[in-house]
Amino acid sequence: MRKDNPLRSIQGFGQSIWLDFIRRRMILEGELQQLLAQDGLRGVTSNPSIFEQVIAGSGDYGEDIRLLSRQGRSVEDIHDTLTIKDIGMAADMFRPLYEHSDGKHGLVSLEINPHLAYDEEATLEEARRLWQVLNRPNIMLKVPATDAGLSCIKQLIGAGINVNVTLLFGLPRYRKAAEAYIEGLEARAADKKPINWIASVASFFVSRIDVMIDGILRHREDQPELAVQAAQLYGQAGIASAKLAFQIYSEIFEGERFRALLDKGAQPQRLLWASTSTKSPKESPIKYVEALIGPSTINALPMETLNAYREQGQPEMRLTQDLQTARQVMEGLRGLDINIDKVALSLEEQGVLRFAQSYDRLMQTIEEARSDAL
Repeated sequence: MRKDNPLRSIQGFGQSIWLDFIRRRMILEGELQQLLAQDGLRGVTSNPSIFEQVIAGSGDYGEDIRLLSRQGRSVEDIHDTLTIKDIGMAADMFRPLYEHSDGKHGLVSLEINPHLAYDEEATLEEARRLWQVLNRPNIMLKVPATDAGLSCIKQLIGAGINVNVTLLFGLPRYRKAAEAYIEGLEARAADKKPINWIASVASFFVSRIDVMIDGILRHREDQPELAVQAAQLYGQAGIASAKLAFQIYSEIFEGERFRALLDKGAQPQRLLWASTSTKSPKESPIKYVEALIGPSTINALPMETLNAYREQGQPEMRLTQDLQTARQVMEGLRGLDINIDKVALSLEEQGVLRFAQSYDRLMQTIEEARSDAL
């Protein structure tokens, strides 16, 4: 076993590591606390797929489901109670870090019901409810970067609610998410309300971009005149997109407009690299960690990737390197008539659908357990 810990060394480059997983047992048995101490973990994210996995796939929640069912609680109430309890316990564990870092670290994210992704008013109502019920300053509510979600971001930030903008796949959408955050801060500042403890991250999904683009490239290889060019672009679109997203981040959050908010104590909306597990067995399991190490960013890792990086990682500042290569990758895709912006919107739709399907399967699991308990 290595004596150094690459997960901690990453902090020296200005990047924070969050865990993209949560499970009650790891909170109760001290595993999450151990990761915080051992690896310097600085936050936790969750989503409907994670909760489906842990609630349906473990016995951690059976007693709670039986008890709540016998109290006459509905399936929706049971789901609400289980997820809020886990997020609340994790937030309490990270609260000292949050306070010690003046609100920069120690944040825990909960996804809003994905079925509300295209309903602005319902998203706002649910976000306000969850914020009030959880009643912890280090909670982040995950709002998808749909048109409706982007409209919500400004209002939620203006209300002092921390937002994790999720399901970002493209550069135009990311720019809009950053602008919505700034608009929310400006509105709040105009109302003479404090902005120094408000936090937001923009979750840019990386590996899913490669999965979809590589599928398109395989079709291009069927055309002999395009085969060589297509083969050269495999597995590169996600990292190229992320590197160019960071250039937009630097432009916006080092610009004059945000500087006025910075003087009032505002925090930049950091980029968070999501979907960082490698989907191809032919590639390194830490591909999306090594390539995206850079300042003022976050990488949210599932457990397998976290463990792999602890053993294999070689941290270096790479996010700001090879920008010309990143631009050439995007040019190459355009040369093959691949519209990366359309791909990003398709991935956004797929992402909402996947989370909604996970949410529905989880609700069905709870319904079945509830029926067995009655």
